[in-house]
Amino acid sequence: MDMTILAAVGLAAIAAGGLAYVFVYPLLSGEARAEKRHRAVIGDGQSARVEKIGRGGDRREQVAQSLKEIDEREKNRNKVSLEQRIAQAGLHWTKGRFFLVSGAGGLTGALLIFSLTGSPLLAGVALFVGSLGLPRWFLGFMKKRRLSKYLEELPNAIDVIVRGIRSGLPLGDCLRIIATEAQEPVKSEFRFIVEQQTLGLSIGEAVGKLYERVPVAESNFFAIVVGIQQKSGGNLAETLGNLSRVLRERRKMKQKIIAMSTEAKASAGIIAALPFVVTLLTYITSPTYIELLWITLTGKMMLGVSAFWMFVGISVMRKMINFDF
Repeated sequence: MDMTILAAVGLAAIAAGGLAYVFVYPLLSGEARAEKRHRAVIGDGQSARVEKIGRGGDRREQVAQSLKEIDEREKNRNKVSLEQRIAQAGLHWTKGRFFLVSGAGGLTGALLIFSLTGSPLLAGVALFVGSLGLPRWFLGFMKKRRLSKYLEELPNAIDVIVRGIRSGLPLGDCLRIIATEAQEPVKSEFRFIVEQQTLGLSIGEAVGKLYERVPVAESNFFAIVVGIQQKSGGNLAETLGNLSRVLRERRKMKQKIIAMSTEAKASAGIIAALPFVVTLLTYITSPTYIELLWITLTGKMMLGVSAFWMFVGISVMRKMINFDF
């Protein structure tokens, strides 16, 4: 009878957690409010477009076309091939080399774990993690670090273009200066743009491909400014100068948000680590008291329910304190 009650309590806790995740989590993460704002913006844009029919010009059409291209890039953002992931990470690897390194890492980890533990199950887990998990994490880590360096150096590169244009240099020569004298990874990315021009692409088309290798909003901003200027004209130096100031302000805002959320992240880490610390200290002082959690069926069920609720709580806290820039 006791086991039936415990099983019912466990199932009820899991069901309640599922319901909370489905109904409460979207409200906490702000997804519903974001979707509502998105629909409102789309509605306002459509009504404004209806009111301004017939009054548009070539420049407005170029802006609309550039925005459509941004939408298409955002839709295809998750459809990134392995070659593009490797390029975004700044590695000069082929797909075969990546698979070879992944297989060798997984096999090495599996052999090491098997020699230490003698467990085929743990060796299989190590093989899976070393072959699939760690290589993907490594690509993500290298990509994030590379994008951070790129965003730090891009405003300086734009300032070089602005000063060059104001002194009378054409845009192509300014790009070549950056491709030879800037810091990495901006140097290699602008060298790629210059090489694309050598192959016959226009400056606007070559700069438009920058987002494929560096998928950040700042690349889109730069491509839009250059593309519109190449198609419809305008004061490129002034526009790029404004873009440089906007990028620097965006970077300051990111740093401010990170600084303001550091306290919340530290609190979340302490709350998440507290059950494990208490369990360890209790086991050191009174092992017979705490070991009932993993030697009895009731204790195992309680651990399972507690682990599930901890996962839900950590996921909610992580969503609340992480910001998408």
